[in-house]
Amino acid sequence: MYDKTQEQIMDLEAIYDSDEDTTGPRTTSYTQAKGKYQQCRGSRLALMTVSLGLICVLLLVFIILQHNTITAERDLMKSYKNTAEEFNKIINSLQDNYTDLMTEKDQLQNNFNSLSQKKLELETRVNSLSDELKKK
Repeated sequence: MYDKTQEQIMDLEAIYDSDEDTTGPRTTSYTQAKGKYQQCRGSRLALMTVSLGLICVLLLVFIILQHNTITAERDLMKSYKNTAEEFNKIINSLQDNYTDLMTEKDQLQNNFNSLSQKKLELETRVNSLSDELKKK
């Protein structure tokens, strides 16, 4: 598109350069056409520059938002990981406590059984001694 316009302008310049006898409105119209072309070219260049700048700003905003999102997700993952580690420590501690309590329960059960056995033996002996005393 740009090449075609440039070629057309070069053709116009060649025509006006070869037509040296022409004066007045033609020269003015050539100058006006050239001025309009340069004005359009400048407007297009300004529009492209503004568009490129806007794209850069939008890209920068997108990058910043992505960085913030990724950072927030990373922090959340660290928080979840720390919470999971704390829960694992608590679970391990509770399992250790449970094991200790079960061991203590078994010991107490053994002591209870032993004391019950001694009680039966003593009751038997008391009964036996009572019977002997009654016989005498």
